[in-house]
Amino acid sequence: MSLDKKADLPDDLIENDVQEIEQVDTFDYKSQTDLSAIEATAASKAAWLISIVVSIGGLLFGYDTGYISAVLVTIEQSLGHTLSSSEQEMVTSLTSGGALVGAVGAGLTADRFGRRWPLWGACLTFVVGTVLQTCAFSVEQFATGRFVVGLGVGSASMIVPMYIGELAPARYRGRMVAFNNMSVTFGQLLASALGAGFAQVKGEGWRATVGIGAVPAVLLAVLLFFCPESPRQLVSHGDIAAADAVLIRIYPTSTADQRGAKIRSIELSLQEATQAMSEETLWSTFKRIFTTPATGRAVLTACVIMAISQLGGFNTLMYYAATLFSIVGFNNPTAVGITVSATNFVFSIVNLVLVDKFGRRTILTITVLGMSICMIVAVIAFRYIPIDAETLKLTTDNVGWPGTLVLVAIICYVACYSSGVATIAWIGTELIPLEVRAVGTMLNTVTCWSTNIIIASTFLSMMKSWTPSGAFGFYAAICFFGWVFVIIFFPECKGMPLEAIREVFSTGFGVKYSKRWQKEHKHDAKVETLVLGH
Repeated sequence: MSLDKKADLPDDLIENDVQEIEQVDTFDYKSQTDLSAIEATAASKAAWLISIVVSIGGLLFGYDTGYISAVLVTIEQSLGHTLSSSEQEMVTSLTSGGALVGAVGAGLTADRFGRRWPLWGACLTFVVGTVLQTCAFSVEQFATGRFVVGLGVGSASMIVPMYIGELAPARYRGRMVAFNNMSVTFGQLLASALGAGFAQVKGEGWRATVGIGAVPAVLLAVLLFFCPESPRQLVSHGDIAAADAVLIRIYPTSTADQRGAKIRSIELSLQEATQAMSEETLWSTFKRIFTTPATGRAVLTACVIMAISQLGGFNTLMYYAATLFSIVGFNNPTAVGITVSATNFVFSIVNLVLVDKFGRRTILTITVLGMSICMIVAVIAFRYIPIDAETLKLTTDNVGWPGTLVLVAIICYVACYSSGVATIAWIGTELIPLEVRAVGTMLNTVTCWSTNIIIASTFLSMMKSWTPSGAFGFYAAICFFGWVFVIIFFPECKGMPLEAIREVFSTGFGVKYSKRWQKEHKHDAKVETLVLGH
């Protein structure tokens, strides 16, 4: 869809840009009057449709990280020989390595080229990487394809949540970003199901599992032509008319004054960033994060939650589920592995329903502690499963109740993970101030993939050197640390306009400030709900 550069705007918006920037000190963030005026109007179906389309990037992310579990146990000698443990860790972690590079690349280009161009680049790399893997007959080619796919995964994982967060109305932002995570989990479930199905096909059915991943990439590339650019991105580049046109699409019942107020609030929040994007170097923007205390606290909080989501051990289950269930004695580990993906998908829907109702902090407080407890149960169960530490093979034919307990503990762990930190780690980009949003989100995504590399490349080695109980004990400790961090440092920002969240970290980590804000605006939220209901 093309955007009309001549959209109707209030005269004062065009005439008074300079004066408004000069009068920034008179703007009262706490009142939220101008800021939230447009939020009281009904959001259009277009806002949800745009989020759904962009979330295909999440499905790609999920599918390309999800099929490796089935492939590892069905690839056999297709690449010339049976893969060793170190080769399995290598081809698994290379996608995370590529994602790390892709996230950095997307972060460097997101402010200059917008949100859509990096996504088109991600679609292209998805297709190239998929073709390389599907046609691979050597470990080297397969590994290269895994890395190339990772470039697309990293770019999509950084841009999609940021793009949705900037387009979404404040009261729906959590659910819209959560929908992206639901798409990730659906992609993982789809990959597991197809992997299990093609595992029954004689020959090299795994190639079909991998090749199907190119289809959603092509679909996303086409549908992106119908999606607008983020209004905040447009305002930051001075395209006020286009930003107004996008706001009309998102808030069709809004008045020109309401859209003008929203644009002014974005301009005011960009008072320093507007010049920074055109005059400051990338290094200056990066340095701003570490030299501005409030900005540093916001980025640190987002990155710590992201690190916990990865170091807590979930992706060992996603990447090595079939291998793990084979170790504990299940006869059809690929099919059993679907239970992990299915639980992940179902409880991502739970998060979608609850995240804007109960808030991020409450959900994290309950679920991260639950993750730690589940891992402790797995630690205990593994103590009763006889496993050869050298080969990671069972030394008995009958595991019994400990194997079942491991499965139950893992399913409960995944339920806690998917309904909590899995999605909220990506919603965490809402904490990052707009003037460093792209670079801060890049750091958040780099945190994701760098910690993901650690998990993907060490799991089998940890199982051998530390024993399964030791490895899962490590993950339990990380989860417990995460729970303590949430209790002490994580503020509740549900329903807050992005331009107002910056105030949360102005004097600290903002836990008390955010609680006070939620109490003061609780009545406003109820009034909005009643108005919208009628």
